[in-house]
Amino acid sequence: MARFTASEIEQIDRLWRALPAGHVWTGWASTGEEPEEIWIFRTRAHWRRFPLTKTQTGYRISNEAGESPQDAETLVSLLQKVEAIPGLGESDQD
Repeated sequence: MARFTASEIEQIDRLWRALPAGHVWTGWASTGEEPEEIWIFRTRAHWRRFPLTKTQTGYRISNEAGESPQDAETLVSLLQKVEAIPGLGESDQD
């Protein structure tokens, strides 16, 4: 699996910090200097990790079960798809 570079991690952090208050993407985390996976957290499923990985042509995010994968060529276009991943249950509460 490909590893994220320091500049990609910085870009993810900049994208996250630029989001408006109340956005469904509530945070992110990684381990190590060049992780193979970065976890994205959502409001409705904040206790779940949505893995973000690199592919040969870009990036992929899915839920923790590997379902509902979303692919994109750039981090900007991929991270905009965070809202497209289904949350837990049918609750309207965040």
